[in-house]
Amino acid sequence: MFTLNIGGWDKAARIVLGLGLLALGALGPIGWWGIVGLVPLLTGLMGICPLYTLLGIDTCPAGKHAL
Repeated sequence: MFTLNIGGWDKAARIVLGLGLLALGALGPIGWWGIVGLVPLLTGLMGICPLYTLLGIDTCPAGKHAL
């Protein structure tokens, strides 16, 4: 169905960004906009980015594409 298309550094950056946005939302500076942090967090944890699929981008190392 889906193949992994997010590699190591990309995955780490998405998780950190997602957690950071969620934290900022929980602490108040950006309020409800922090919920946007779920998108990079979930794509980072799953290793699949639908937008990357549409654009043909793949940062996953060779041989690591199977779910």
